[in-house]
Amino acid sequence: MSSQLQEQRQSKLDRLREMGIDPYGRRFPDAAAARDIVARYEASRPADGHAADAAAGAAAEMVVCAAGRLLALRDFGKLAFADLVDATGRIQVCFNKKELGEQFEVYKLLDLGDLIGVRGPLFTTRTGEITILIRELTVLCKSLLPPPEKWHGLVDVETRYRQRYVDLFANRDVRETFYKRSRIIAQFRRMLDSWGFMEVETPTLQAVYGGAAARPFITHHNTLDMDLYLRISPELYLKRLLVGGLEKVYEFSRNFRNEGISTRHNPEFTLMELYQAYGDYNDMMRITETLVSSAAQEICGSMKLPFRDYEIDYTPPWPRRKYADLVAEYAGVDIRDEAAVRAKAKALGIEGSNKALPVVVNEVFEATVEEHLIQPTFVLDYPAAICPLTRRSPDDPDIALRFELFVAGMELANAYTELNDPAVQEENFRGQLAGEADGETMRVMDEDFVAALKYGMPPAGGLGIGIDRVIMLLTNSPSIRDVILFPLLRGGGAAVAETADQTPPAQA
Repeated sequence: MSSQLQEQRQSKLDRLREMGIDPYGRRFPDAAAARDIVARYEASRPADGHAADAAAGAAAEMVVCAAGRLLALRDFGKLAFADLVDATGRIQVCFNKKELGEQFEVYKLLDLGDLIGVRGPLFTTRTGEITILIRELTVLCKSLLPPPEKWHGLVDVETRYRQRYVDLFANRDVRETFYKRSRIIAQFRRMLDSWGFMEVETPTLQAVYGGAAARPFITHHNTLDMDLYLRISPELYLKRLLVGGLEKVYEFSRNFRNEGISTRHNPEFTLMELYQAYGDYNDMMRITETLVSSAAQEICGSMKLPFRDYEIDYTPPWPRRKYADLVAEYAGVDIRDEAAVRAKAKALGIEGSNKALPVVVNEVFEATVEEHLIQPTFVLDYPAAICPLTRRSPDDPDIALRFELFVAGMELANAYTELNDPAVQEENFRGQLAGEADGETMRVMDEDFVAALKYGMPPAGGLGIGIDRVIMLLTNSPSIRDVILFPLLRGGGAAVAETADQTPPAQA
């Protein structure tokens, strides 16, 4: 924004103060939502649709209060129209010099982006636009920076993420995405509560991190003079609660992984994790497809929703496919045939010479299978060597009772039949520490967790769902940064966008 335009706005602010008007407003408690005002007006119209003049007359007696941000101004001299936008939508307002009298001078000091409160009767313009005829005007907050130009909005992706506060009021679709995010999470909570699950909170700062293979963020507690880690997963603490007799628990947790950033990964993300005593991964599959499909129907309005170039059908039940069968189908190798697996990995450009066979198999799976899993698909029974917290199949100790859910080629959920044998768990941890499972980042064994298992943890099913990715899919958002209000960006500072201060006049 040019310094001249900023000076003009500052001058108007100063003039308001000279007039005895606080440019940063006061309480305005009687404002009704724009959406509700429109609904009330529509309900007052004659049922048969006739007598439009009579309806307008009735509306003129309907006096309303509204508050919001002033956008899309159309100024015709002694008469002006503008959009007043609040959290629920927009309603047109009319500034008429005859109606406002001396307050018309206050109107002349307003700019696009200002927050105002208005009071007056409803009427319809000749084009049928529901409009508030302003008789009382209250300045609530003077904007010193203009909103983006109406016809283009805030479109630069980097600026949108850095200035989310502008992105939200300038782009209605962005607001709707985050309203849906809130409603989807609330829907998950309602369902879990109705099934008898208890919401809990576990530590974000952990002395020993675990529950996933990931690189942590490290911090330091000055008073205790000890390093701590931002959690990479709440898993080991939630399982401790099973030991303690809390048989059905869940947590919406913020987790932190000091790794790459992409359209699917943000270093800080939201995970919903739950555990059910006396269950297994079959129970977790039913819970997963019920939660996600119900959110699709109840919040987004359909079991079939677009995502990128696909139409995703969330109608349950979803296919269950064996991990080994999918590798055979798409990579053309048997996961137990080491020579064939390593040859396939080499052909794919995967460096596997120093990696254990199950790790190479999984990289082949990621390279050849995942892109084909477009419709919701549970992939079952992973190699046990890459699942140190999972119970092994009683029929085949090389197989772990684990599934991952894929949608649109993206992992959405991960679940186990939980390992509750303390001796096996300790052995698996020691294997990680010795580097037997390449790619693991565990550095210190969680001795207390092993001790907890020795007291006895009931057989259980455990599930983790990536909430940000669920929101991506259900709102057709191509990047994880589109569904996180303040994603991490390089540089950190907020750049001020170039914005226009005027919008073309439109017909009222």
